Amino acid sequence: MTDPTVSNRVAEIEPQQIRTLFDLANAHDGEDVVHLEVGEPDFPTPDHVVDAAVRAARDGETNYTPNAGIDPLRAAVAETLRERGVDAAADRVVVTTGGVEALYLTLLTATDPGDEVVVPTPAWPNPLSQTELAGAEPVEVPLSAAEDFAFDADRVIAAMSDRTGAVVLTSPSNPTGRVFDVGEMERVVEAAAERDAFVVADEVYHELTYDRPQPSLASVTAHPERVVTIDSCSKTYAMTGWRVGWLAGPEAVTAAATKIHESTTSCVNTPAQYAALAALTGPDAPVQEMKAAFERRRDRFVERVAAIPGVSMGTPEGAFYAFVDVSALPGSSMDVAKRLLYEYDVVAAPGSAFGRGGEDHLRFSFANDVERIDLGMDRFERMVRDERSDAA
Repeated sequence: MTDPTVSNRVAEIEPQQIRTLFDLANAHDGEDVVHLEVGEPDFPTPDHVVDAAVRAARDGETNYTPNAGIDPLRAAVAETLRERGVDAAADRVVVTTGGVEALYLTLLTATDPGDEVVVPTPAWPNPLSQTELAGAEPVEVPLSAAEDFAFDADRVIAAMSDRTGAVVLTSPSNPTGRVFDVGEMERVVEAAAERDAFVVADEVYHELTYDRPQPSLASVTAHPERVVTIDSCSKTYAMTGWRVGWLAGPEAVTAAATKIHESTTSCVNTPAQYAALAALTGPDAPVQEMKAAFERRRDRFVERVAAIPGVSMGTPEGAFYAFVDVSALPGSSMDVAKRLLYEYDVVAAPGSAFGRGGEDHLRFSFANDVERIDLGMDRFERMVRDERSDAA
């Protein structure tokens, strides 16, 4: 018999508005819909990575692996973290089915039912829903739009309590593209350590920063034993569909996560693990080429939005998202996103999908070529001008 508390917990999780809009876009019969909502690189996986997976499969690497992942990949992840200044060991790395599973396993192991998980918003919505699935309570901390969503340690610390089990920090940020000040984040780690809580450092966009580097949080804190680092191959290496991520941190978390992993998925797809190994240890040129392209697109997007009266945005410092203030337009962010889709054939994600801190904004992804970005911005500008003219 299904535990009613579990079924009720699932039923109470809010539907993700990004998925809702994506489904609406797929059903929309526009002639040439511009997709600026998708949070994944538009580049193919590098050839040497694909070749490694094919070679592994042909060489018979198609069986189960250890629950925590193949040893060479765990060692490569540990080495990658050490290059970032993190005191990491291979036996404290767990390879997971993407960064999504890494985050969920961390929340399951680092919190108890009834704990609170603090999440500054706007934020990627999965930590909020995963917290509820784990039986904990999400606590949103809206960051200030007037301050361009700069990370505010005082706000986050004020929201923490004796029930705080974890704080989730994603930097560079999805959806704002902000790179959080590492000193401010380190203050949160100090506060978490005082409460025996963990800080989950979601660093899946770590390699995609443009104006200043993003140090790994575990490399700068005096309490690395309270930090769990989440990362994946998805964004850096254009490997979203391969589903390879990892978590690294204190043994208490990684050992428990490995046990749960054995009961859920046993292990990550074996050839995909060899592909991830090739990504981490192979040539860096494809990554740098993608990063340079994203930066050019970022600059073009900033230029286009600056020319549109009535809307505004801060300059994204990392990732590949632009969070545009559309508060001058009528209706909620979902209303604006629907009009943009149905009347102008452009898909963007409503800011409300990213928590209470995201309303009055649209998230655009510039993981698209410049021609499509320009076409989408032409249409977005026309909508803004049309609606502001109607309101005048």
